[in-house]
Amino acid sequence: MRYLNRWGKSAAGMAGGVILAVVVAAGVVHMIASRAYVTTDDAYVDGRVHAISAKIGGMVKDVVVTDNQAVKKGDVLVEIDPADYDVRVCEAEAVLAAEEARLVEAREKISGAQALFTVKAVACRQAVMDKTRAGRLFTQGVLAKEKLEKAQTALDLARAELVSAGQGVVQARAARQLAEALVATRKAPLEAARLNRGYTRIFAPADGFVTKKSVETGNMIQSGQPLMAVVALDDVWVTANFKETQLERVQAGMDVTIKVDTYPGHSFSGKVESLMAGTGSAFSLFPPENALGNYVKIVQRIPVRIRLDKATDPGHLLRVGMSVVAKIRIRE
Repeated sequence: MRYLNRWGKSAAGMAGGVILAVVVAAGVVHMIASRAYVTTDDAYVDGRVHAISAKIGGMVKDVVVTDNQAVKKGDVLVEIDPADYDVRVCEAEAVLAAEEARLVEAREKISGAQALFTVKAVACRQAVMDKTRAGRLFTQGVLAKEKLEKAQTALDLARAELVSAGQGVVQARAARQLAEALVATRKAPLEAARLNRGYTRIFAPADGFVTKKSVETGNMIQSGQPLMAVVALDDVWVTANFKETQLERVQAGMDVTIKVDTYPGHSFSGKVESLMAGTGSAFSLFPPENALGNYVKIVQRIPVRIRLDKATDPGHLLRVGMSVVAKIRIRE
């Protein structure tokens, strides 16, 4: 009996020693493993949010999409009543057409002025020859002085008419240049009117989901007024705010394991893409001012951008703002 009691105590001691050894070994393994990773639960899914606003004002004719609807790039989201903008296009087209008609008329006047100048140049050459002939005959005593004077008068008149025709050509060319400038000036308002008419249809800038829709059919909207947002979920990443004391060995390209609260039991993989150039508080609306004399040291957090692997668990859609636990492997 005494032997059995002694054996039982020995066995119990051995079991206790084994359990203690296992606990110590597990603690050592956990300590070594914990040094191979840095982890934070101050992380979330981030992505591109495209704010949709109106470039022009007017009455909303139709809202084609609903909240949370999936859309493709180029899909129509909202239509503004184009009637007022159609009228402005017609007015601009009419003004341009009138100026183009004046330009055609100005070009025709140039042709007429050049033709008149040619006629007057021929008449002037003829008057020069008549005056030369009359002078020679007058010298020979064959022609009366009165006829010579008439020939001189005809030459002076022909020269004056030639100068006037030349001025007419210059004026016609100036009128054409003015008409061309007016046509170019009238084209700009027409293009602006056409652009504004095109802005009556608002398109999705990217693939994504509609959210924060604040416009309905019949609303009067103003230029620049926010209407909705399109969130592109095919290009999301994780923003993880690590303590500055955790980032000594973190570098771009390191492997990251990501767990999302929405999908317990599922893990996503990614890589460190970049580290922000400053702490989150440094870029806040009211950054801390440490020179006031009441400084208290607080461990800061630096945002780390984590790019998800493209093939990581495509069956689980990640939405912007989801809570995340990110674990970066910093050593083997």
